[in-house]
Amino acid sequence: MTGEIIFDPLLPWAVLWALVAAAVAFTGFALWRGLGGWWLRGLAAAAILAAIANPSLQTEDRAPLSDIVVLVVDESASQRLSDRPDQVARAIARVESEVAALDNTELRIVRLGDGQGNEGTLLMTALAEALAEVPRARLAGAILLTDGQLHDLDRAPALPAPLHALLTGQQDDWDRRLVVKNAPAFAILGEEFTLTLRIEDQGAVPAEMGETTRVTLAIDGGAPQTYTVPLNRDLELPVILEHAGRNVIQFSVAGEAGELTDRNNAAVVQINGVRDRLRVLLVSGEPHPGERTWRNLLKSDSSVDLVHFTILRPPDKHDGVPVTELSLIAFPTRELFLDKIDEFDLIIFDRYKRRGILPMIYLDNVRDYVEKGGAVLIAAGPDFASADSIYRSPLAEILPAEPTARVIEEGYRPTVTDLGQRHPVTEGLKAEHDGDWGRWFRLIDVQATRGQVVMTGTGDRPLLVLDRVGEGRVALLASDHAWLWNRGFEGGGPQLELLRRLAHWMMKEPELEEEALSAEAEGQTMTITRRSLAQDGRSVRITRPDGQTDTLTLEETVPGRFQATYDGPEIGLYRLADDDMETVIALGPAAPREFEETIASGARLDPAVSATRGGILPLHAGLPDLRTVREGRLAAGRGWIGITPRGAYLTADVTITPLAPAWAFLLLAAALSLGAWLREGRR
Repeated sequence: MTGEIIFDPLLPWAVLWALVAAAVAFTGFALWRGLGGWWLRGLAAAAILAAIANPSLQTEDRAPLSDIVVLVVDESASQRLSDRPDQVARAIARVESEVAALDNTELRIVRLGDGQGNEGTLLMTALAEALAEVPRARLAGAILLTDGQLHDLDRAPALPAPLHALLTGQQDDWDRRLVVKNAPAFAILGEEFTLTLRIEDQGAVPAEMGETTRVTLAIDGGAPQTYTVPLNRDLELPVILEHAGRNVIQFSVAGEAGELTDRNNAAVVQINGVRDRLRVLLVSGEPHPGERTWRNLLKSDSSVDLVHFTILRPPDKHDGVPVTELSLIAFPTRELFLDKIDEFDLIIFDRYKRRGILPMIYLDNVRDYVEKGGAVLIAAGPDFASADSIYRSPLAEILPAEPTARVIEEGYRPTVTDLGQRHPVTEGLKAEHDGDWGRWFRLIDVQATRGQVVMTGTGDRPLLVLDRVGEGRVALLASDHAWLWNRGFEGGGPQLELLRRLAHWMMKEPELEEEALSAEAEGQTMTITRRSLAQDGRSVRITRPDGQTDTLTLEETVPGRFQATYDGPEIGLYRLADDDMETVIALGPAAPREFEETIASGARLDPAVSATRGGILPLHAGLPDLRTVREGRLAAGRGWIGITPRGAYLTADVTITPLAPAWAFLLLAAALSLGAWLREGRR
């Protein structure tokens, strides 16, 4: 119960103050005149002014409210290192017992884990959300139980009470981490580029740790390469990508005994490999309508460097025109097929036959070029079935089909085989071109000896045969009538898409591999795709960052393509394997933000804590006591932290009682005025 005097004047305050001024003036005038009752006159005026002010006694029935202390407990991943969970448990128990010993004080505990995705520790966000539910008048203090590694300091709220931080960790903690400081998003195949790495030690590093360590590099889960590198210095590492598309490069450093964690000893970067220029050599044995189709296709791609030769005047042609009067360019056979053959990504023989222009040794060199990783496409015409066929050369060892010497001249519609429905070169071609395809009118009869027949012609004879030879690829198109689709004959067909896919498959573009395992990530969900020509069910083995494995069954969505989705339980590098196919994918960074800095430190919290005169105390030095301090005083010291009692209350009832009735003030004023008159009259 409390009480206080309040005023509710009968006249406006401005009028009341004017009357006070008049009363003081008249009383002063009476004193100046020497009137003996001047003080009685002043008291009478005061009684009248008191009656106008209408004083009352206000009494309140108050219910005291408890003070609130907020304890924010950091339970992020870095708080699960070493003995920090035990430290947190002991600290919570100590704070609970200390708060329970205080009068009229309650404790509210807020726990937070890792932020969504890779946001890190959102400690100040959790504190702000907790304070939003606490009346500011009741907040006696806030305590952060953390390692000090937070990632949202800019969201720190303004507090009317002390803020303290209790730091986990030990004085001798140390950790080693690997950081990729510079990595390009794209790189040109076959060209060297530089990655900038840094391996640094943090904390109380043991004296026996040397100045160098070994770092391991692996591309797409392949054979690792090991390098000896210095510590705590930027390192420029040269790398060369070997295939187009996404390249996942993993760096790792072996863990050392005594370091806090090895989760930050690895880093992953994803770099897209792109070809600078695709060099294609097109050799046309003679002019024909389909020649321009090949040329237009290859010239339409700005990334293709095309070298095209058409043999207009073979050695066996005798037309009587002197050589000196010809404007033809001599075919640089030695330069192309001996000196610079390895510079080409694809060689196309378009209706080419043996005429003595390319000696057998040159064609033998082409065979070696394929076995070492090159690509050869044979666009066959009647020449392929003749005695001068290019098949009757060293190329026969790498060609997937043998001619029967028969040329079929009748109309037919090219058909994709069952195997072709699963092969990326020919899958979905029907969808690319609605309606029936136009007919072709020539087919070179061949017998497939190996490889994959993905398209057939009349009588189910092979039309398009694909094969892998050594490290290279070979394709045989047993017709020279693809140009009919380009002209729109009988509605045409997907000529451009077919030839584009065929050329890119031969140049080993990743999206056209018939046997491939890939994954795309969106957040913590990955979509796994397995391409395969086999028709049996597929499953993939997933190795998590912590070493545990899961087996996921894939479902066939379209012929030759199996897919499934997988939700990764944690951030890091996942390895996928099916038979001899392997790939890796990173969900978030291999070393999450939570593990970038693991050594406990109060440096980041110091500005927010100092602003409230709080303290930062390490738990390894002992559990602190909890004291009460007055507002504005230093709220922390050696072995103790303080909170400010707020004295908040809830008003249950208010009673207002006038000090005296108005007639009593008037009676008092009259009595004082009469006393003043009598005193002055006797004098």
